[in-house]
Amino acid sequence: MPPAHDPLPPLAGLTRAHLDWRPDDGGGDTPHSSEFDDVYFSRHDGRAETEHVFLDANRLPERFQDWTEDRPFVIGETGFGTGLNMLCAWACFDAHAPTRARLHLVSTELYPLDRRDLARALAAWPDLADRAAVLLAQWPEPVSGVHRLWLDARVTLDLHFGDTAECLRWLDGRVDAWFLDGFAPARNPDMWQPALFAAMAARSRPGATFATFTCAGVVKRGLAAAGFAWRKVPGFGRKREMLAGEIATPPADERRRATPWFTPPAPCPRRRVAVIGGGIAGTSVAAALARRGVAVTLIDREGPGAGASGNRQGVLYVKLAAETNDQSRCYLAGLLHSRRWLDALDPDGSLWQPCGVLQLATTPREAKRQAVFLANHPLPDSVVRGVSSEQASQLAGIPIENGGLEYPLAGWVRPDELCRRLAATPGVTLLRAEVDDITATPEGWRLSMTTDQGPDELDADQVVIATASLANRFAQTADLPLQPVRGQVSSLMLPENAPAPSRVICAGGYVAPPQEGQLTFGATFRPNETDARVSDADHRANRDELTRTLPGYAASLEGSGASLDTAAFDGRAAVRAASPDKTPYAGPVPDAAAWRQAYALLAKDATRIPDLAGQHHPGLWISAAHGSRGLASAPLCAEVIASRICDEPMPLEVPLVDHLHPGRRLIRELIRGG
Repeated sequence: MPPAHDPLPPLAGLTRAHLDWRPDDGGGDTPHSSEFDDVYFSRHDGRAETEHVFLDANRLPERFQDWTEDRPFVIGETGFGTGLNMLCAWACFDAHAPTRARLHLVSTELYPLDRRDLARALAAWPDLADRAAVLLAQWPEPVSGVHRLWLDARVTLDLHFGDTAECLRWLDGRVDAWFLDGFAPARNPDMWQPALFAAMAARSRPGATFATFTCAGVVKRGLAAAGFAWRKVPGFGRKREMLAGEIATPPADERRRATPWFTPPAPCPRRRVAVIGGGIAGTSVAAALARRGVAVTLIDREGPGAGASGNRQGVLYVKLAAETNDQSRCYLAGLLHSRRWLDALDPDGSLWQPCGVLQLATTPREAKRQAVFLANHPLPDSVVRGVSSEQASQLAGIPIENGGLEYPLAGWVRPDELCRRLAATPGVTLLRAEVDDITATPEGWRLSMTTDQGPDELDADQVVIATASLANRFAQTADLPLQPVRGQVSSLMLPENAPAPSRVICAGGYVAPPQEGQLTFGATFRPNETDARVSDADHRANRDELTRTLPGYAASLEGSGASLDTAAFDGRAAVRAASPDKTPYAGPVPDAAAWRQAYALLAKDATRIPDLAGQHHPGLWISAAHGSRGLASAPLCAEVIASRICDEPMPLEVPLVDHLHPGRRLIRELIRGG
């Protein structure tokens, strides 16, 4: 296939901001950047400067008051710093916006602060303390990419960690007002470049405004060249002048020339959305939409938390490739997203435990792969690190014969209870039914169903299909390849004093810390099998994998009186779904016939890309093929779908949103000739 995009920046940890603290006129101390030899704000009047430069010059109080759009008002910022600007914008929104309005904040940062420095900086503003506490509780690890935070029911913050111009280049979303901030051009010339202003223009909505504290010539010239009209307005304090302005007609999105098929569909009405499937994929989509005020009907024949999401214990984990690729980027973003999401959803930990995951290297080949991975991915130890067998044994509290990787932020989840919690989100209505067919209507979609009372129908503006291996049984999704994969877990009640791991341990299978005295391990992997009955053969396979991976622990289990005879095992089998490339499908459903006609030339010459946007079935979406890593992928994919439905910025960079697009297989087949 031809390259769809230039490559994203390397997946890596970022350098934390280096601060020193200097006294100010108010008797406090001010955060000062060692990298740029400049202050983040004046402790004495920084709040007033933010309100004058960014809120008032962008006319935010009156714009918030008049906001009646269904979509959120979007603010983009260059340089998050301490977050003062965004917290002030949030406070302004709460003070002026109508109850049903929503706010979406997007901010870039190359040198994120340490959480302790961030807390110290924001302590200067006691009236922002509650908002600062929400930000601090979700403050992400310093890893490049997009990190979505939920500040409250109406306000979302996307932190794009990385170089500002690159982050805005890959931003999938459009902005209503810009905070053009950052250290002064003389202190930070690398940021104030033509690429920054061009990216701002391309990501703007018509009429988007901007404001900035500086009047430097490089800024005026860059803004004008990108299409912004600027004017000098009174500055704050000793700064006599600053700039404000707007862009009437933003340029077209040139990024779609190489991938016109992935052009997002136009927004559709979303008063009523039907979600088919009550597993983790469907319930997370339903909850994400309901949180945005959308009325959702969740349809499942057995109710939420059945099928492959019906296990009492599942593992939140990822296995990242040795060489950086888009799939690994998506899964790492998903792991970090799920961790924040679970923290916010269930802070008491009744549904999950962030105990950490050990991914063992039980063969020389896997040990080599992990060594290459660590060399290629300089990620923080708080995200992933290499450990020896001795360290792994100490972390898990049981004998472990091999070293490997530790993922401290991972853990285990109760997927059955999680699905039921999500299905109970206000705004979600549960309907027990089997959807037999979906048909397009002038108003949206009609679902033909079978309920306990007999045939029934339901009309919806939009539909999300999230039925795992059955997701391609409808005519509109029949061209999306899905492979059923049978998996079985085994469980064993432990004697009172039996040893137990305190971390999830993964290799060929996994074993989790016991839940209510029950040890769960597995799971088998049987492609193209759909029998969900528990089998003794799979119990034996799970036992053999456990003893092969952890022979010392298996021996100590038997020594404690636990029986590894499969007759003592309980278990559960279910059918998962996988795509051919092992990446989930998350996005709009393509019109396969229209794509094959529009892009037929690709079969003869992959460089002959027609200038035609891809046609999709309007208002039809899919979240499927999450396989065994759905706890790390489904919640983020739910945000991808809900964000597109609600016309808001996406929680991933453009290349990663495209990587998840269900139509990717159609293009691949066309180029390869079937």
